[in-house]
Amino acid sequence: MEIRNKDFPSPEWIRSLRQRYPIERRVDYLLTRKMERRGGPGYSPLPLTTLVDGVEALLENSLNGARFAVSEARWLSGGASKLQMAFTLDWDRPGVGREQTSLVLRMEPAESIVSTDRLREFQLIKAFEKEVPVPPVFWCDPDGEYLPYPALIYGFAEGSTKPKDSGSGVSGTGIRLSPDLRVKLGRQFVDHLATIHRHDPGDPILTAFDVPEPGTQSALWGVNWWDRVWEEDGGEEIPLLRVASNWLRRNLPTLDTPSIIHSDYRLGNFLFTEENAKITAILDWELGQIGDRHQDLAWTTSRTFSGVDDDGTFLVCGMMPERQFFDMYEEATGYTVNPKTVHWYKIYNNFWLASLLIGTGYRVARNGKTHQDVLVTWLMGVGYVALDQMRTQIEESV
Repeated sequence: MEIRNKDFPSPEWIRSLRQRYPIERRVDYLLTRKMERRGGPGYSPLPLTTLVDGVEALLENSLNGARFAVSEARWLSGGASKLQMAFTLDWDRPGVGREQTSLVLRMEPAESIVSTDRLREFQLIKAFEKEVPVPPVFWCDPDGEYLPYPALIYGFAEGSTKPKDSGSGVSGTGIRLSPDLRVKLGRQFVDHLATIHRHDPGDPILTAFDVPEPGTQSALWGVNWWDRVWEEDGGEEIPLLRVASNWLRRNLPTLDTPSIIHSDYRLGNFLFTEENAKITAILDWELGQIGDRHQDLAWTTSRTFSGVDDDGTFLVCGMMPERQFFDMYEEATGYTVNPKTVHWYKIYNNFWLASLLIGTGYRVARNGKTHQDVLVTWLMGVGYVALDQMRTQIEESV
């Protein structure tokens, strides 16, 4: 009888999961790497000197012996799943000359609440750096060759995620925009999403991505991905997740045109300058993939990231009514929005969010794999909110 110890998974069990849940190749690599390393040591604080040494080794290899100096290394707070160190680099920047550049090192901890790929994140930002505002990215250590964990080095961008007079909750929820900002940011917000979705998914820079065929392959990859994550990480049996998985599989939507999707496109995940209401950087590309544009549309229009105007009207990401958002999107892209497919992806988004927060959140906190164990444990409660929303959405579909 096969013994399934999730804390010390056997090679045989890992192999059976890979066969049972076929998914995109790079995602399979990430999940397999996670499981193969799970029995190893948990997270322990790293001295900044270790990270500086790793950055210097990466730069020595990348700059071909050019003179540089790393200084002012310091930890950055924030982020429920990544380790971040800020530092200053004195170097000859191509096209600029000698410069002291403020940079950030972004790394996975021993095990993250979500297994994502620094290489995919790097490639996506590079693909869009001349099309939509993104933070500058410089170097990538995708497999932790130079640093203790897989890492990405990127630069700072001007702006803030919220107005000066607005508060916010976890992950940028609860931000309030003035009527003037709603109008000025809303148009840019839709146009940038349209640009992302219309970008060629066959872009040669995107070597870490598979392009799904038109049909149901994309949706099936997604359901398999999060079913596998639940099998790997879940610490309890939740029948509703099984019901949802079966419903999603029975009702797979058909992909007409593969698109690059951001997967976390919302208020709180972009920077803007308040004085001129200009979006300066779209953030958090780590879950980006090639799939169905309706996945982004369902996520962006989620009530979790919504706001209301003075009349109580629901506003997409606090900016505009949903009908206006879809009309502007269709005009900007030339694509149609299928309400039935949007609804399927609303259920799917809550499915993966619940699987992630309740399953992986529990596992990484229990095993001491992350520097954010208290926050990750708190986020498990949000997973049950997603679970309840998913139940209601499935009932509505019936």
